[in-house]
Amino acid sequence: MAGKSRSRPRIDPSFSSGDDDGLRVDASDRVSGRPSTKTSASTRSKAKSGKAPRRSLKGRGGRRSSGGGLFGVVRSLVYWCIVAGIWGAMGIGGLVLYYGSRMPNATSWSIPERPPNVKILAVDGDTLANRGATGGEAVALEDMSPFIPQAVMAIEDRRFYSHFGVDPLGLARAVFTNVTTGRMVQGGSTLTQQLAKNLFLSPERTLERKVQEVLLALWLEQKYSKDQILAMYLNRVFFGSNAYGVEAASQRYFNKSARDVNLGEAALLAGLLKAPSRLSPARDPKAAEERAQVVLGAMREEGLITDDEVKTAMSQPPTKAKSFWSGAQYYAADLVMDQLPGLVGTVKQDLVVETTLDLDLEKKAEKTLSAILKESGTKSRASQAALVSVDATGAIRALVGGRDYADSQFDRAVKAKRQPGSAFKPFVYAAAMEIGRTPMSIRNDAPVRIGKWTPENYDQKYRGEVSLADALANSLNTIAAQLVMEVGPPQVAKLAHRLGIESELQANASIALGTSEVSLLELTSAYAPFMNGGFKATPHIVKRVLTTDGKVLYQNTYDNPPRVLDPEIVSEMNQMMVGVVEHGTGKNARLKGWQVAGKSGTTQSFRDALFVGFTNNLTTGVWFGNDDGTSMKKVTGGGLPAKAWATYMAEAHAGLTPSPIFGTKGIQPSFDDPGIQRTIGDVISGAFGHKPVDVYPDAPVADAEMPPSPGGSQNAAADAAEGGLVPPADVGQTTGATPPTRRTTLFDILTGG
Repeated sequence: MAGKSRSRPRIDPSFSSGDDDGLRVDASDRVSGRPSTKTSASTRSKAKSGKAPRRSLKGRGGRRSSGGGLFGVVRSLVYWCIVAGIWGAMGIGGLVLYYGSRMPNATSWSIPERPPNVKILAVDGDTLANRGATGGEAVALEDMSPFIPQAVMAIEDRRFYSHFGVDPLGLARAVFTNVTTGRMVQGGSTLTQQLAKNLFLSPERTLERKVQEVLLALWLEQKYSKDQILAMYLNRVFFGSNAYGVEAASQRYFNKSARDVNLGEAALLAGLLKAPSRLSPARDPKAAEERAQVVLGAMREEGLITDDEVKTAMSQPPTKAKSFWSGAQYYAADLVMDQLPGLVGTVKQDLVVETTLDLDLEKKAEKTLSAILKESGTKSRASQAALVSVDATGAIRALVGGRDYADSQFDRAVKAKRQPGSAFKPFVYAAAMEIGRTPMSIRNDAPVRIGKWTPENYDQKYRGEVSLADALANSLNTIAAQLVMEVGPPQVAKLAHRLGIESELQANASIALGTSEVSLLELTSAYAPFMNGGFKATPHIVKRVLTTDGKVLYQNTYDNPPRVLDPEIVSEMNQMMVGVVEHGTGKNARLKGWQVAGKSGTTQSFRDALFVGFTNNLTTGVWFGNDDGTSMKKVTGGGLPAKAWATYMAEAHAGLTPSPIFGTKGIQPSFDDPGIQRTIGDVISGAFGHKPVDVYPDAPVADAEMPPSPGGSQNAAADAAEGGLVPPADVGQTTGATPPTRRTTLFDILTGG
């Protein structure tokens, strides 16, 4: 064997360094049972030269090479995509399981209750305002303008009715658009996902929140119909400026219901959803309008509207919304919301509140004050005004709390307390009437000293002997001060409280000039007993509170008030206050064809000016001044306030038949008129005092808070004997402690004055 091996040397395969295109295999290199004894000449020559033959690659190696190129790349790509997809699906599934396990059990999921809304109605049933966390009531999908859901779907979720809660196509489109533009242009969330986020989740952008949003969206789609989901979304989504839901937004920006929104307005609302605060027309009208045009383009692409409709919508003037809810009726709405918890407790469901407010009168009152402030406010240095109008029962018919609710929501008619000045004097005179004084009682208009206080008349003049009727007509401070000392400050305060003043009153001599602060609402309501014949007129604005299904939760009971003034005293007071308007400080408050009674008031340094007056139909109070208490330019209660009062009341009484004020029977006494003979017979027969007609014949007299008859405990002398009365005023001199002797006239003897 050894010899044979040496005689037949072994030839091993070797690699050549030539330019052949592959590796060649010689026949002698093939595996077989016996090695071949035949070799080619070339092989032998190469063997002799020590070079091994090159092996060819055309065999199996050649076939592997033919599988490369584009096909191989695609096949590898598909393979790895499948592998990545499997791993990705497993990863996503794991995340879903993990974050889903952190959520409550699906069986406990439920739609949270929409925050309760309070719908406030005017006396005629028109909507005054909506109050609550949302700012508006929920509106059924079929009741709202059809343009609203169309516009929202066109710009936010075009395949809303075809996807299952998550829109893969929409998500892919959003990703592609955002990548190609290099910024966030579109969002991939469907309306269902947005609703899920608004209902259940926080606004933070995290992976966990996004996964939970998808799960909740799938649950919503399984639980509710598409229409129900869309309605829930439109009634809860935020539209900026504190408006949640389409009704709140429509009222906020267009002052109309979502039922009446047109195409352009619907496009504006839909455009707000991208950035409600930034695109709000109350903040940036131009940006809101530009976004609305984008929405109109999307609606046209979807075939929802025609080119002509787009042109019409774009030709409409841009929406100009004030920075806050505007309109004086919102002062009344705020008052309702302040009172509501005391009437029905905590609001936990949607409610309907019926009020006493007359929306027509409200608009007339607002228009009147705005016009006068615009015309005379600057030159008079008066920046604010307020108005209250009540009927005989105290029901508030109009309420204006300031110049512009959009600029200031502070209610100057209800919450502000200021000195009423001489507008408080009717309570002083009524208290004097209760102890036996009459309109014809004579007093001396002369310098008065009460302790260290020396009140003076507005014009710093003195008229000598005057009747109480003339003294009130001309607003003589000296006479009011004397009457307070005769009656006693505590009795004046008591009568004022009895008639409706609720604020604390300082029972001192200066109460005669209205130095204790009160609100315009309570002052005006305290005048109403003069109008209605002597009955309490508790100010109120809420008639009924109901649930949305009609269940009554509250109903007011102000239709049976107690008597607070004797009818004869009411008659005397009304005759005197008619004189104030006819020939006194309230001449600017005259109404053509109507009998008017009232009183003006001006505080120190012209800080406040008021006029409160009434017809047989309405009692109205008007105030002018400045929030910071700065002085106006000689504005008195008989000036701007009386003019505003007359303008408003003329419009409020348009079309009504004039009738006399209670207790006067159409007689307008003018004590300076020489045609009226003041004889003893006139006094005895009561020519200046008529028996009134009881406007509340069924009122229970037992509930009245009537004072005792003249000469009782309210008599000044009796009070002085008890040590409860301040010493009487010094009249007719500025110094000295001894008061002058007051002359007693025949009228004093006959009338007890």
